[in-house]
Amino acid sequence: MQQIKNDITTLDDIKILVDSFYGKVREDDLLAQIFNERIQDRWTAHLEKMYRFWQTVLLEEHTYYGSPFLPHAKLPVEGEHFERWLKLFDETVNTLFEGEKATRAKWQGERMAELFLSKINYYRNNSSTPLL
Repeated sequence: MQQIKNDITTLDDIKILVDSFYGKVREDDLLAQIFNERIQDRWTAHLEKMYRFWQTVLLEEHTYYGSPFLPHAKLPVEGEHFERWLKLFDETVNTLFEGEKATRAKWQGERMAELFLSKINYYRNNSSTPLL
């Protein structure tokens, strides 16, 4: 029997997605150390920020303000880290949801990963500093 999945339509859906995804990240052999070292004991605040980010992106309820790239600018990450991040993110979305917003979430994740990796590599190889 196939499980019927709903689309991402509420803040509660966003919280389920974010909590499930970062639960995987925090235990992943490639990503856990990077995230846990950077976030340390501020996971609750980080998750709250991620709820607001995805609420803004997917539900068009503007609750996130800021620049999502800056906290990531100097992370010790490479393409393989973004590939794993995307794999876990897509798996989480596919397990929990289906529909237009779920598809948009995966698309947005891919765009962010490409952009962040490109910008991280740019700033590593140039003397400029990311703008606030």
